[in-house]
Amino acid sequence: MNIPVVFEDDWLMVLDKPAGLLVIPTPKNEPRTLTSILNEDLKARNVSYRLHPCHRLDRETSGLIMYAKGKSIQKKMMDAFRQKKIKKTYIAFVQGALSQSEGIIREPIENREAVTHYRVLERKRDYSVVEVKPLTGRTNQIRIHFKHVSHPIVGETKFSFRRDFVLKARRLCLHAQALEFTHPVTGKNLKVTAELAKDLQEFLKSHD
Repeated sequence: MNIPVVFEDDWLMVLDKPAGLLVIPTPKNEPRTLTSILNEDLKARNVSYRLHPCHRLDRETSGLIMYAKGKSIQKKMMDAFRQKKIKKTYIAFVQGALSQSEGIIREPIENREAVTHYRVLERKRDYSVVEVKPLTGRTNQIRIHFKHVSHPIVGETKFSFRRDFVLKARRLCLHAQALEFTHPVTGKNLKVTAELAKDLQEFLKSHD
């Protein structure tokens, strides 16, 4: 598969994942995931290292996913994610019009603190384009938080019912746009970005 590499050096690789592809298998043990595709390619090219994901993205979410070239670098980056040292920025299309142009959603998930900052970038007729910065890293945090404030992400099927909303989408309208972090080896401060996925760009054009 032609999956764009947005950043790469001797230790890390950041890719622009397409929607619809798992990063790692679920309990159903799917054979084809982004990780398996990447490592099969490396093996076929007789490359010595293997790629290990440093965090997760939902199957339906497009955008940036970071891999480590080796287990020791993976541990350092996973620790950095856990310690909230890596800033993540998403673009989401959410149902309806948020009452505030900027805000913070604080709602525990599975009895653990969960905090999400958002800023409305554009208001459309039936939905809002929102920049989202999760300040904690709970599973499905962005999806759960926007459902909690009664503005679920357009295309959401897990945490809300499609039939409750006029606006439909072929997939969850959520894109991982940017990662900001300190490199674990060089110590450089880096910001990696990915432009909005093409299907989401088309959605914007066809839904004013």
